[in-house]
Amino acid sequence: MKIGDKVRVRSSPPDLSDGELKTLSLFKLCVGRTFPIVGLQGNLIELEVGAVLGKEPCMDSIWMEPEHVEIVATPD
Repeated sequence: MKIGDKVRVRSSPPDLSDGELKTLSLFKLCVGRTFPIVGLQGNLIELEVGAVLGKEPCMDSIWMEPEHVEIVATPD
């Protein structure tokens, strides 16, 4: 996986909770949706997901392990 690849979120990590930041809820909203990878750090990918909350995509991002996504398109 590389920056620019489009991925579909297949699942959310099982160890998330829904504290003050509503992390679990945000991840669940992303399941089934497609996002471009905008960052890589170690074994994590970054997705800009603000659109699922009705914002500009760059306003919110999540970091997740690659096993929770599938590549649906790669840039030419």
